[in-house]
Amino acid sequence: MKMGSRAAFTEMGTVGVEEEFFVVDEDGHPVPGSDELVYERDPPSLLRDSIDHELFKFVIETQTPKLSDPGRAPDMIERCRDVLVEYAAESGYRIATAGLHPTADWRDHEHAEKPRYRSQLDRIQYPQHRNTTAGVHVHVGVDDPDKAMWVANETRWYLPLLLALAVNSPFWNGFDTGLASARAKLFEGLPNTGMPTAFDSYAEFDRFEKRMLEHGSIEDRGELWFDVRPHSGHGTVEVRVPDAQVRHDHVVAFVEYVHALVVDLAERYEDGESGTDVRREILDENKWRAIRNGHDASFIEADGSSTIALEAAVDRETDRLGVSALGDVLERESGAERQRRILQERGAGALRESIVL
Repeated sequence: MKMGSRAAFTEMGTVGVEEEFFVVDEDGHPVPGSDELVYERDPPSLLRDSIDHELFKFVIETQTPKLSDPGRAPDMIERCRDVLVEYAAESGYRIATAGLHPTADWRDHEHAEKPRYRSQLDRIQYPQHRNTTAGVHVHVGVDDPDKAMWVANETRWYLPLLLALAVNSPFWNGFDTGLASARAKLFEGLPNTGMPTAFDSYAEFDRFEKRMLEHGSIEDRGELWFDVRPHSGHGTVEVRVPDAQVRHDHVVAFVEYVHALVVDLAERYEDGESGTDVRREILDENKWRAIRNGHDASFIEADGSSTIALEAAVDRETDRLGVSALGDVLERESGAERQRRILQERGAGALRESIVL
């Protein structure tokens, strides 16, 4: 059984980014290229220990190195993407990305052979068999486990705003779901996903993790797939809510925000703040509003007395934290809006092409 440790939480403010991509052919159709790219060839040095496959053989993941200087993140995100695209092209593949591939039917594609995934398929069955999702995961280092737990609890309140900006998966199996992020709702079909309940301390989280392992609910700590979690292997708070993005500057914007948010919350923890007392159901409702409405979402305020539009929420956060890139994302059409527009104007082939890097 693979567990993490409270001893992992030693560094404050480091950054790491994981991005999931689709391996596609010249027409943008998904193809099973992960075995070749991960196992059968030697990846370029930048990706040598930082490339892996996911459940489906057409989904691949890259990880940036751990960055002590968050200012290096924009360049490193772009470099990892460029190197992956060039590496895949050497085998005749192209790289695309979105929360879900808009025309892929999960029943037509192969699952990875990795024992971990085969075990999940057997244990979880249908929800995992159809899990073609792709996302962005942002890690920010926190130097104390109880601080990390408190920060993760507080971060939950801000996740719907982030998801509303990141929506990029209106289509699943070629069908318009009516959602802005079908990925987020599809992923919630798996166990141990979605908006977690608050934990009183890291020790309580650790006991939960142990209990899930001991009772066979999970096989390693990585199978706690919550939207935010203290990562007991890396010593980070990991935010997992955004859809995968075509534009690298959108990923940069989300990383900038998550880093600033985690650092701010860590300082508030050190100042002895008590934390936000809000019902889990309100958090779920706000996340649903993001899933359904994307850039048109509004959210119930923490005291329940009113709602706030996404634009006002973004303005409040950018002013509070001194970040600007979220506003740039909001000014553009969302990924979901863009996909729908391209399909309507130019058809399915253009839609597939529009998500190719």
